[in-house]
Amino acid sequence: MRDEIRGNPEFGVLHVTFEHAGEQIVAESGAMVARDAAIDMKTSLQGGLASALKRRMTAGESLFQNTFTATAPMQSMRLAPAPEGSIERLVLRSGMEVFLQSGAYLASTPGITLDTKWQGAKGFFAGGLSLLRAYGEGLIWFSSYGGIHAIDVGRQHEGYLCDNTHLLAFTEGLRYQVRKLSGLKGLFLSGEGLVCEFQGHGRLWLQTRNPGALSAFLHPFRPVGGGH
Repeated sequence: MRDEIRGNPEFGVLHVTFEHAGEQIVAESGAMVARDAAIDMKTSLQGGLASALKRRMTAGESLFQNTFTATAPMQSMRLAPAPEGSIERLVLRSGMEVFLQSGAYLASTPGITLDTKWQGAKGFFAGGLSLLRAYGEGLIWFSSYGGIHAIDVGRQHEGYLCDNTHLLAFTEGLRYQVRKLSGLKGLFLSGEGLVCEFQGHGRLWLQTRNPGALSAFLHPFRPVGGGH
């Protein structure tokens, strides 16, 4: 299988070319843009009903995923995320794990397992109860709203703070806590909300935009009914 990411950073599209019949890619429901007509598609509850419901209820992922299988060499397809933004490719090897924020998962090869990781009480303050956990051997592609920036914590930086709404993904070598930037005054007056403070050794990915900020910006301009 060959893959190429086109259109980053604004309008990322994943272009996949299958080199052999029988090669597969698993994608989030609704991610397909186009494909060769002869590519087989099957929709299923990945991991069974219990696992799919858990991902849906705690991490906000869709219940169903689509598995695309090549029926002949050199067939191709295109996948894209719902929001405007970038796509990142990551090679996972045995023993590696990556944690994704809700909605970041786009696609993976069949050797990747998706699960959820309970965040505990800090999940309530971070805006989500669970993170999506990916492990196994193969490729995984995840996407952002806006551009993606990678930070190597423990090498470039001893510790790192990021706004919780801009957190996209991180590797298993990192630990974090959610806190206010500088007390209640900072929370309400600085324009910055809650932040995630990362320590340890690993890679952190940030997204440059967040849907909540866009919604707040657009809210004053929305049409208001006149009672007619």
